[in-house]
Amino acid sequence: MTDDTPDSLIPYDEIVQEALRAVVGRVLGQVASTGGSLPGNHHFYITFKTQAPGVDIPAHLKTRFPDEMTIVLQNKFWDLNVGEDHFSVGLTFNQVPAILVIPFGAITAFVDPAVDFGLQFQATVEDLEPETHDQAENDSPGADAPIATSEDGSNVVTVDFGRKK
Repeated sequence: MTDDTPDSLIPYDEIVQEALRAVVGRVLGQVASTGGSLPGNHHFYITFKTQAPGVDIPAHLKTRFPDEMTIVLQNKFWDLNVGEDHFSVGLTFNQVPAILVIPFGAITAFVDPAVDFGLQFQATVEDLEPETHDQAENDSPGADAPIATSEDGSNVVTVDFGRKK
């Protein structure tokens, strides 16, 4: 393939990202509709940009995680509410309860290790270098479980459209 490929006038990468984030919304919506109980061994790791527009988390969490944070929805969460473009959930951090509001557009990864399913979302141009961050911090048993990766043959879907400079 050569660099002579014309730039698309249709924003395919944005359309696909939006559709995949809708998968997260649908899954969380199903859990919320059952009163917040997860079926079987399902549990979710959700990574999001803490500085993204619309993210509402306590100041001490924003200070501790200035770029990205991973939460676990497993045993100890409450008030899961799913809107058209965001979700909110109650979690505890070091025994302190907090309500987090996270727009779907802020999510960078969604993993359900119980079934080796995961989605990774394309970073913005300024975020192409992966940054290190601590593992999930909310008080949830099983937070040490491994996160599925594509090398192990799991169902992780990574969508990364190349961008011309």
